[in-house]
Amino acid sequence: MGKKKKGITARTIITSHVNADYDAIAAMLAAQKLYPDARIIFPGSQEKTLRDFFIHSMGYLFNMADPAVIDFSETRTLVLVDTRQKNRLTGVKALLNNKDVAVHVYDHHPPGPDDVTPTMEIFKSYGATTTILCEILQKKNIPVTPEEATVMALGIYEDTGVFTYASTTPADFLQAGFLLGCGASLNTIVSLVVREIKAEQVSWLNDLLNEMTRHQINGMDVHVSTISSPSYITDLASIVQKVMRMENLELYFAVVLMGNKVHVIARNRIPEVDVGRILSRFGGGGHAYAASAKVENHTLAQVEHLLIDQVKKETQKIQVARSLMSSPAITIDPGASCEQAGKIMTRYNINTLLVVDPETNAYEGYITRQVVEKMLFHQLRDRPVEEYMNSEATFVSADANMAEIEYQIIEKKQRIIPVIDQGEIKGVITRTDLLNFLVQHDKAVKSTDQLVFKKPNARKRQIHNIMEQRLDDRTMDLLKSIGAAGDELGLNLYVVGGFVRDLLLHRKVDDIDIVVEGDGIAFARHVAEKLNCRVNTHKKFGTAVIIFSDHLKVDVASARLEYYDFPAALPIVEKSSIKRDLARRDFTINTLALSLNTETFGTMIDYFGANRDLKDKTIRTIHSLSFVEDPTRIFRAIKFANRFGFEIGKVTANLIRNAIKVDCFKHLSGLRVLSELKQILSEENPIPAIHSMTDFGLEKVIHPGLEITPATYQMLESVNKTLVWHDLLYVEERYPRWAVYFMVLLNRCTFKVSEQVCDRLMIPSGERQLLLETRYKAENRLSFIESNHPLSRQKLYWALINFNTVFILYMMALTKHEAVRKDISNFYTDYRHVMPRIQGRDLIKIGVKPGPAFTKILNEVLNARLEGNLDTREKELAFAKAFARKNGLI
Repeated sequence: MGKKKKGITARTIITSHVNADYDAIAAMLAAQKLYPDARIIFPGSQEKTLRDFFIHSMGYLFNMADPAVIDFSETRTLVLVDTRQKNRLTGVKALLNNKDVAVHVYDHHPPGPDDVTPTMEIFKSYGATTTILCEILQKKNIPVTPEEATVMALGIYEDTGVFTYASTTPADFLQAGFLLGCGASLNTIVSLVVREIKAEQVSWLNDLLNEMTRHQINGMDVHVSTISSPSYITDLASIVQKVMRMENLELYFAVVLMGNKVHVIARNRIPEVDVGRILSRFGGGGHAYAASAKVENHTLAQVEHLLIDQVKKETQKIQVARSLMSSPAITIDPGASCEQAGKIMTRYNINTLLVVDPETNAYEGYITRQVVEKMLFHQLRDRPVEEYMNSEATFVSADANMAEIEYQIIEKKQRIIPVIDQGEIKGVITRTDLLNFLVQHDKAVKSTDQLVFKKPNARKRQIHNIMEQRLDDRTMDLLKSIGAAGDELGLNLYVVGGFVRDLLLHRKVDDIDIVVEGDGIAFARHVAEKLNCRVNTHKKFGTAVIIFSDHLKVDVASARLEYYDFPAALPIVEKSSIKRDLARRDFTINTLALSLNTETFGTMIDYFGANRDLKDKTIRTIHSLSFVEDPTRIFRAIKFANRFGFEIGKVTANLIRNAIKVDCFKHLSGLRVLSELKQILSEENPIPAIHSMTDFGLEKVIHPGLEITPATYQMLESVNKTLVWHDLLYVEERYPRWAVYFMVLLNRCTFKVSEQVCDRLMIPSGERQLLLETRYKAENRLSFIESNHPLSRQKLYWALINFNTVFILYMMALTKHEAVRKDISNFYTDYRHVMPRIQGRDLIKIGVKPGPAFTKILNEVLNARLEGNLDTREKELAFAKAFARKNGLI
């Protein structure tokens, strides 16, 4: 039999990896939509269901060709989808070696050592490669037929495990929705993806379960099943997934000899492990949570042995102690008094202190709050802590596993364990830390077992895809550059607070606040030098501001903790860790941190349930004395609840009431209250926040005589409508919105009470004059206009021209006469900027001498123009000349 004749030419070739899955097939079809003249080379699949679907059901959609009959001499572009590994390609190796052929790659798998070198590459860590291509189709408005949509949706559904795999991203849901909108058939998808296990597969499922062994590798449970079959096992991947779910496994490998080849299928739920990388060493591929490989010329036992070795090499030891501990450790000198110990515990809100020799840095023991309180009760406050500390305390190393930590805390009844590495105290592990960890593991644990570690305390979630979708390229590039700078200095970096909160709430992200576990000022200077920008520093607080050439500012701070010497005082600041830095913040929703270091870029850290509270739309404080220590947080709770449409949690609301009851505001600076009030009143609609303030009685904190009545709320509603009207017409015009609302709050107060309010809030003299004298003038002027309505245009002009925007809007909101409101708005929109076209030099030319006559003549010209009598410059000049002659001014 002769060779096939090569008669088909193709400028563009599309292909994917051998043993193609639904995602590979769907991605090839999507790529064909982007490259309509391309030929597809189907690499083949061993899954019978998939082959039948492709060949018998949807093959007509693909412009396929056999590589044996393609003349590659005219091929100029090779498109690879769902892979970039050379050893997973077939039929196109000649093109890979041809320098005249451009290689375009679309893939969701992480890069590896055996990758091709592409001319163009689009990589996104989505749950499916088809998702990447569908995004492009959607952006380019390329139509998709229902049949094509079914194939593409099938690829996304299958590669995300029907959206159950940990690798699934919001983009996968969005594109699945897009394809359903294009007419994708869910019945077809369900019949192919959600398959009942067949009778002959039950025996293989039992074999995998019976032959499963457990390995302890670097602190992780690794399960491996090793079986053999004389023939190919249909849908082995789905059987492996069933084992994973039935046994609730974290990391699982199925090593199966089928014929003369060993197939390895991996599934994983541990964020620190990348099974795609592990199996790439066997010529396979995949991503962090699912991968497969096919090994030739090795026995089953050899593959299992090599696999275990590879897992050991590729997985880092999970240091339970290092991740469980809180740092830095709070310590006290052995010679310090029990009274000092009590003050330190109160300052840092802890129950146990490590006793450390200041000269040798040696750990000597610990002392508890209960012991200190008894010492104080017995009037022994001056005795040194070394006399009453627990000196039989032990410690663990940073490499300690869970069994060792459990033994020290549970068996040896230690309240606290220091983590010591090379003689240095790195942090402490408390009973609470251990309890939090155990609660997060919903399975029975023997005290001698080693547990699979799941990052206790902090909930972590990768949101890189959300960042890509919601941040502009400038911000993304900047964050990556900042993260790279942190790597250079060996510092952990996080963007924190409102940035992360607003990112998740789909709100505009403005302020970029960076927290550095280390010297924030030194880091800011390093970034400024690297990116050629300026930096301002504040050594007292360990903060800096990086200022770029386009005036973008990035705030940088060292991770720090704060304590208060007395209620309502400004905080005392000390360096700390990211966990304690977040713990000092006002509300849980502001405690999210986003890692910027290259290896963990986009990992969101949640120590305090912030993500839960964002979903529940609830404002919760972090600790019970939060409002006593800083009463301004009460105003911020109300502000955030109003801004986001959230509720203040019941416990938090009770804490607010308790703080007000103990008069927590008595030591608070009026300027700080004013600052918070301005922020609340500057919101788009502050009226619900004002309702909340009165519900808590906060208007009495401002002044006992401040009354907010139903009539006040009517005026506030009028202000809101007026400001909405203004802001729609004058988008660029800036004015202090807060002042209009604040004047309404003062409207029913006597002048004396208004003065006292200004005194209490320490309002600066300029603003004070506006809120007092000028406000009264505006109210009197409004009364004059209402009493003499209707006024001519010139009389209304001279009545209002000396009032700025704030008071014009205040008068519009205050009047109950719609005709008056309309006239004032007409003044503001139509003729507040009307001026004579002629000027003083024109008057000189007609013979008027400079002096008071100029003002008199120009005002008369303006009056005539306001009445519509002078519509040209020439008419104004003639009018001025006639007026001057009539009045003897020339």
